[in-house]
Amino acid sequence: MNANAVLPASYAWAIIAGFSILWIWLGWWLGKKNDSLEDYMLAGRKVGMGFAIATAMATWVTSNTTMTAPQLAYQLGIWGMVGYSLGAVGLLLFAPLAKRIREMMPQGYTSGDFIRLRYGNVAWRVFLGISFFYSLGWLVSLGMAGGLLINALSGIPYAYGMTVIVAICTLYTVFGGLRAVISTDFVQTLLILIGVIVLAIMVMNEVGFDTIHDRLQEERPELLNLLLPASIMFLFNNLFFGVGEIFHSNVWWSRAFAFAPGVGFRAYILAGVFWLPIPIVAGFIALAAPALGINVPSPDMVAPLVAGKLFGLFGAIVVFVVVFSALASSLDSVLAATSDLIVKDIYKGHMRPDATNAELRRAAVWIILGLGALTWALSLPKLATLGSLLHFTGAFVASTIWPIAIGLLFRRGNGLQATAAMLLGTALGLYAYFTIGFYVAALVSAAVSMLVMVTAFWTKPSFEWATLQGASRTKNGETT
Repeated sequence: MNANAVLPASYAWAIIAGFSILWIWLGWWLGKKNDSLEDYMLAGRKVGMGFAIATAMATWVTSNTTMTAPQLAYQLGIWGMVGYSLGAVGLLLFAPLAKRIREMMPQGYTSGDFIRLRYGNVAWRVFLGISFFYSLGWLVSLGMAGGLLINALSGIPYAYGMTVIVAICTLYTVFGGLRAVISTDFVQTLLILIGVIVLAIMVMNEVGFDTIHDRLQEERPELLNLLLPASIMFLFNNLFFGVGEIFHSNVWWSRAFAFAPGVGFRAYILAGVFWLPIPIVAGFIALAAPALGINVPSPDMVAPLVAGKLFGLFGAIVVFVVVFSALASSLDSVLAATSDLIVKDIYKGHMRPDATNAELRRAAVWIILGLGALTWALSLPKLATLGSLLHFTGAFVASTIWPIAIGLLFRRGNGLQATAAMLLGTALGLYAYFTIGFYVAALVSAAVSMLVMVTAFWTKPSFEWATLQGASRTKNGETT
């Protein structure tokens, strides 16, 4: 049990039970409206503006936003939380790409569809390996965050809390597919926004900027140093990490395909604007830890510990609801998007090319269940902190930024260049991670990938955009 817990276990279980019933019921009810594979995987390709903004924002407000941003503020200071807020740049830059993706691939299903058609099978398989590894890392970080949250606030053992959250999200995603994911995201976004605003007001009223600044100046002056080299490197590293996460991940491509025509650009722009201040508010909470004299056993537990100590039972409940909503809104999205990628690009693309839509729908259910079980198994040992686990994947995803951006915007570039950019970028990014630090892995990976892809501009334009129109066309009612 956690001696610092401020939320009675009975309260925590009541909140979990209430949300569990709500989310699972919504998943079951919305799942009844899924008449086809396209309904299940892409919500019928007609998601409107309100739900589009909510799902983009809620999915990006992950446990990493609400728990890792405070961890980084506690470790790296002001630039830690400001640097994390630059994750909004990924949403903003993806907005025009989402519009282009929807127009160029109106029948596309996954990011793998684009890589296969644009760069060929070798690059496609390298990309799938990177995507699956990243998705698994994201899923595990979300499962870990769930267990840490419940343990820090209520004292419920880590394994119990993690198990419940993973199970809940897996079940309602299985029942309702992307339609259920997007609909629950709308409710979760409202809870997150209300909770963050309440916490920000309470921090300013209860502690104040002057008290926090004076105590930091006395005990942790390095956190106020705007010229701290590690913090500056993290600032740029997180920028490229966030861009790489969004550009390559099928979580965001699936939404580009699911949004109604003309919705994607504005939805991603507004989601980025609304998301921007959330990591700063979450990180600011962590800077109050020295002023409150809190013993922080692990940096990734600082946010719930501060909120519980500062605000008591009410603060603990608010933080619990916010982070629980953030966890669910991301975990369900990654489960659904990763399942789509496995179903379309691995199961159908490599194993069962003649599978019917009905067979793919059944496969999707089993794959979501399998991903949920794998997430649980890998989250159980808690082998790393949230920050270190998350940024380890940065070396992988940042290598995909330039192959995707150049591939979508220019006719130059081929599969050999894209494959080399992803492999070399990942390899050197990992080398930097282990020899320098987590705060440069994505930066090095993106830089190496860019240098490789720049060679594309010394080649002749050769790709024909019409090729992308062939993505997932239908034949006799079945996808091909």
